[in-house]
Amino acid sequence: MRWVLPEYFQDVLPPEADKLEQLRRRLLDAFRSHGYQMVVPPLIEYLESLLTGAGQDLTLRTFKSVDQLSGRTLGVRADMTPQVARIDAHLLNREGVTRLCYCGAVAHAMPATLTASREPMQLGAEIYGHAGIEADIEVMRLLNEVMTIARVETSRIDVSHVGLFRALIERSGFDDEAVRDVLGLLQTKDIPGLSERLADCAEPVKSALLALPRLYGGVEVLDDAVRELPDWPEVVAALDELKAVAAELDGLPISIDLADLRGYHYHSGVVFAAYGAHSAAALALGGRYDAVGEAFGRGRPATGFSLDLRELVRGLPDMEQPGAILAPKLTEEALVAQVAQLRQQGEIVMEALPGHDGSWREAGCDRQLVKEGDRWTVVPLVGD
Repeated sequence: MRWVLPEYFQDVLPPEADKLEQLRRRLLDAFRSHGYQMVVPPLIEYLESLLTGAGQDLTLRTFKSVDQLSGRTLGVRADMTPQVARIDAHLLNREGVTRLCYCGAVAHAMPATLTASREPMQLGAEIYGHAGIEADIEVMRLLNEVMTIARVETSRIDVSHVGLFRALIERSGFDDEAVRDVLGLLQTKDIPGLSERLADCAEPVKSALLALPRLYGGVEVLDDAVRELPDWPEVVAALDELKAVAAELDGLPISIDLADLRGYHYHSGVVFAAYGAHSAAALALGGRYDAVGEAFGRGRPATGFSLDLRELVRGLPDMEQPGAILAPKLTEEALVAQVAQLRQQGEIVMEALPGHDGSWREAGCDRQLVKEGDRWTVVPLVGD
């Protein structure tokens, strides 16, 4: 059947497509008002570029093919973050702070979840060139503004810090396999499994790693973390950053989850995930990924967030669609001028094509232009 799409790919039909496009425009306008400049990376790049730095976790999710021109392996982007890092590091090459935003389709060889699309529309904003938490705070405030514009009630924004885990792992003596095991157990909060895996781990690393899954909840969890985690300089610095972020974002639904370490391999500091009131999975993910551009010749501090615009739109109520105005064939100069004026005012005006009487309401028309004396007037559509 030629009309059947591959699994987890979907057409977006009206009015859903209109809702998606209107929200995309509003969010990009909001980014622009904050000084974020839009970039549009290509859909396909050489594979090593897409899987470098921030993209190392994307290997299994990237569609691959051979370029018939060069013979090199190409990849269809599964995440735009590595592409934007390449643009900042290699093409813009600015010395100061750079704010960039983007929105475009990405493709996944495997769906992220059982309900996710394999063709998300990824929208994101990133700050390059500033290492302080001021940039992290800015992008989290911007994310909250995105949720407000989209009319999505944010139930919580989970915040963590990869630096805590790195400090513990560096003193653990674990090999790569052990690190992967411990990381997986932490993220699923499998405390019995974690306890068994850490049976031979020395103190105080063992107690600290076992404490991480329990350190989640309100901002007061950070006080518990100070008592339960080693007072090593890296740990103290990470907790101080989290306290500063929580204080600056007072009023937002900030929560703490020190075992939420997604993106561990490329994140370097504060990480966060935003949840909607009716969403089991995170609607947006973000965090700090300093030196992400090193593979492209110029590592810079970086922080930002991204989300799937399709997923964000899915939970929104249907928007009231404005009806269109049906116009007869544009043969009179006065009619042409009237139609142009109506369109400038934001009205949708369709020119009638012959032989389709009775089907214009199906096309979205609820009014029509009729000539009354010397003037063209908008009146309710007559008939079907």
